[in-house]
Amino acid sequence: MKKISIVIPTYNEQENVVPLSEAIISVLEKDLSKYDYEIIFIDNYSTDNTRTLLKGLCSENKRIKAIFNCKNFGQFNSPYYGLCQSTGDCTILVCADFQDPIELIPEFVKEWENGYKIVIGVKKTSRENKIMRAMRTAYYKLIKKLSSVEQIEHFTGFGLYDKSFIKVLSELNDPSPFLRGIVAELGPERKEIPYEQQKRRAGKTKNNWYSLYDAAMLSFTSYTKIGLRMATFLGFLCAALSFLAAAVYLVLKFIYWERFAAGMIPMLIGMFFIGSLQLFFIGFVGEYIMSINTRVIHRPLVIEEKRYNFDDADEKIK
Repeated sequence: MKKISIVIPTYNEQENVVPLSEAIISVLEKDLSKYDYEIIFIDNYSTDNTRTLLKGLCSENKRIKAIFNCKNFGQFNSPYYGLCQSTGDCTILVCADFQDPIELIPEFVKEWENGYKIVIGVKKTSRENKIMRAMRTAYYKLIKKLSSVEQIEHFTGFGLYDKSFIKVLSELNDPSPFLRGIVAELGPERKEIPYEQQKRRAGKTKNNWYSLYDAAMLSFTSYTKIGLRMATFLGFLCAALSFLAAAVYLVLKFIYWERFAAGMIPMLIGMFFIGSLQLFFIGFVGEYIMSINTRVIHRPLVIEEKRYNFDDADEKIK
């Protein structure tokens, strides 16, 4: 009997974990009854009642498993680590807030059985804020245009991954993995299934401007070179223009001494402009350096505090 793994990252999702587990089990038992299954919750150091509820679910159903992180390790590391701990013939990543339609799970499995190693959901429409939707669309198009490898628009990680690709993820050894980019860059031929993203059913979103910026910069520094190239080209251009402006100003000052004797304002404006441009690109280069530093330090993806319902035979700590 083939086994399906469902991985659900959580962080302060006390309103959702119980109804979500019930809904997923209902779909699995109704439409995929010929498959064995496991549901793995990986909790990223929730501070509400999420962990208590997960312990209760694990005690009631041995097919429900839980990993509790000892700290919050961020929005990318925790789901990625959860995928690597799955033991199924295929693994499906689902968010905990009902924004990913679990009704697509049988369709994912059907396409997997048809031979696709990766089957992903792509948001064609969304019930989220229209301004946020427009900003996301602009970001995806920008990163797709600038990236040196293929990028998938409106893909959040929701999808099915064959165990052969889970093995690739486990062996990748990347301390700051960006799953969306990895799927596009290293994944085999995939099937994309469009869906409408729903509104969060309960609780508050954990994404803020900082986390969105963090996601954008991770993808930008991992898959584009445009930032460094812009710094090089614009730095060279500004240096050339500055030298030309200084030469012209010096000549004019000698010819029209009285008029240009106190003419320091243009030079100051130029200095401030060039200085601000330099600071901007120093920050830009710093983003790349920070990304490199994270990879060089090579910290573990997460540190576990405890895990529930994992047998010795299927433990995959790495």
